Amino acid sequence: MIPTVTVVMPAYNSSEYLRESIESVLAQTFKNFELLVIDDGSIDNTPQVVRSYIKQDSRVKLISQTNQGVSATRNRGISLAKSEYIAFIDADDTWFPEKLNSHIESFKRDKNLGVSFARVTFLNAKGKLSGIATARLTKLKPQHFLYENPTITVSNLVVKREVFESIGNFDTSMNYAEDLDFLLRVITSNKWKIEGFNKILMAYRTNTSGLSSNLYRMEEGWEILAAKANSYAPDLINKHYWYARSIHLRYLARRALRLRLPCKVSVDFMTRGLMSNWQIIFREPRRTILTMLAVYGKDLIKFKI
Repeated sequence: MIPTVTVVMPAYNSSEYLRESIESVLAQTFKNFELLVIDDGSIDNTPQVVRSYIKQDSRVKLISQTNQGVSATRNRGISLAKSEYIAFIDADDTWFPEKLNSHIESFKRDKNLGVSFARVTFLNAKGKLSGIATARLTKLKPQHFLYENPTITVSNLVVKREVFESIGNFDTSMNYAEDLDFLLRVITSNKWKIEGFNKILMAYRTNTSGLSSNLYRMEEGWEILAAKANSYAPDLINKHYWYARSIHLRYLARRALRLRLPCKVSVDFMTRGLMSNWQIIFREPRRTILTMLAVYGKDLIKFKI
């Protein structure tokens, strides 16, 4: 029997959290799925962990390849899928039991739905719940995907396979924002809806360690996203680029604070965000002013001004 859903799980040296992620998929109340764990050239015991589950459950399959990166790995899973829907989960995230069933029901209700997502809760490094995402869920427009990522993570997505056949897969040339690039291509095509629903269905493990260079690479990735979008949605970029850039730089400033990076990093991102479009203070006063207080207040305390 052909599964209704193919679950694609990229795995690279993922043994630390892999069992928890696999078990969260196998615990789904919706049973007609296959789980493709694609080992992207791991040098730890990731393959052995997966094989232990293959012995227990025929729905689990292991595909091995040389290291190619997460987008190529997800694309490999898409190419192997024969199911009507494709879901993604990273090897350190977990799903709640009603995840797949809730998404399949949402597709049944709306035949124009191409990408379904839900709300997300965050896990810290110790596996403790650390907050709930408050992203926009409905009435999504292209600019919302340029501003921020309403879906939060690829692990939140369930996609109708026809969407990939129509729009294409993840761009393997992009190291950051490849999920936003895909979502932007979907929503600007005017063929499919992207919509979320107000139910928490997964836990996203956030990276609590990092370097300032990683954030600057994220900024570079966003600029690549905007440049690419300009080729197929120039009116969108012309109208929304500077404000969207301001929001993204504010996000990077907040992330620098959470990572406890040097003050100059968050100050740099926040200052350039305000220079990009100072109206962000009036359009989103609460988040912007709170971020400014945290960024510049920390800088003032440091220098005792």
